Amino acid sequence: MTYLAELKSNWRPLLAATIGVGTGMSLAGTITSAIAPSMIAANGWSKADFALVGSLGIVSSLAFPFVGRIADVLGVRLTALIGQVALPLVYLAYSLMSGSLRSYIVIFLVQSVICLTTTATVYSRLPVQCISVARGAALAIVASGPALVSAIGGPILNDYVEAHGWRAAYQMLAIFAAMAGTITFLLIPPEVDREAIVGAPRRRAREDYPIIFNAPAFWILLAAMLLCNLPQVIMLTQLKLVLLDNGVTGRGASVMISALSIGMLTGRLLTGLALDRFNPFVISFITLALPSLGLFIIASSFDAPAVLTTAVFFLGFAFGAEGDIIAFLVALCFPMRIYGSVMGLMTAVMSASAALGAALLSLTLARTGGFNMFLVISGTAVLAGATLLMTLSRAPRPLEREACAL
Repeated sequence: MTYLAELKSNWRPLLAATIGVGTGMSLAGTITSAIAPSMIAANGWSKADFALVGSLGIVSSLAFPFVGRIADVLGVRLTALIGQVALPLVYLAYSLMSGSLRSYIVIFLVQSVICLTTTATVYSRLPVQCISVARGAALAIVASGPALVSAIGGPILNDYVEAHGWRAAYQMLAIFAAMAGTITFLLIPPEVDREAIVGAPRRRAREDYPIIFNAPAFWILLAAMLLCNLPQVIMLTQLKLVLLDNGVTGRGASVMISALSIGMLTGRLLTGLALDRFNPFVISFITLALPSLGLFIIASSFDAPAVLTTAVFFLGFAFGAEGDIIAFLVALCFPMRIYGSVMGLMTAVMSASAALGAALLSLTLARTGGFNMFLVISGTAVLAGATLLMTLSRAPRPLEREACAL
């Protein structure tokens, strides 16, 4: 089957995964950014207390391995259905809660665990299982879903909050999530799960996890993801501060930050296509090593706007491509029947690495008062992690491959 023909023939699982990821938990940041100011002001909450709630997201790191395992046992359709039902109810609960921050925390914790079944850890199994020749491109399309929905829906949601208030906004989101979840569920072909589960022998966790933990590829991927995700805190919360620390003006920093978004989208698309056409281990190394160059440039004395903008673009390029790469490599190095279990563990490690990076940044800032030490340490870690991926070329290929004939 030709490249484009494979994408076309598997349009249903591809579209289902794209809509599912784009309208699920991935929107949490966009939604919170739009609604939080009005909600905090209306309830009289402290901004510091509300910011502290975000640290509870570490619960998600602990839950990801279980979510991945459930996807292996139940299949994508039933696993995603859990979150598709829960997410609208969570939004409705937010709209009906009292002004207590404790009520918000309880709902937030429920969302942080149950609604993880609407993330790429679950949905990425669809393109990985059904598409082989154009797998990288398919993963890139799925990964672009959240960015597309946020770009279109973010301004709409912000205007709706301003016009109707935060409670009405959550109620509107509940309706939207219910509709999106229904469409996604109907698009997922039942044959996908049936062939994956029936076609492979069912094993218990105590049989599968020893296989995972005894595989050198698992520990290589784990170490690589642990090292490569340390600088995530820079891209998520500290980038403007880092640029200002380099003498960039506020206006200049805004322009450079836009390069991050451009880099993310470019990274997703180009890396997905490259993974299909070239050596995936070399592509993974080159792509994930780019941030080390960007971090070293920012830490250096080269502060010309064009140079810093290029460095920021490198950060965004790798950040956008990482999801494609890890899903592609997991599918390449492990049997499909344990894909979700491995992806859940990898996602947990990536989340834990980001938290570890934040702690390291806090420590280095306290000791030096600047960002350079963290930039050099994390840049070195990223380069080491990317280099580890080159050793995966000697890892065994999956013993089983399940395909879907739609």
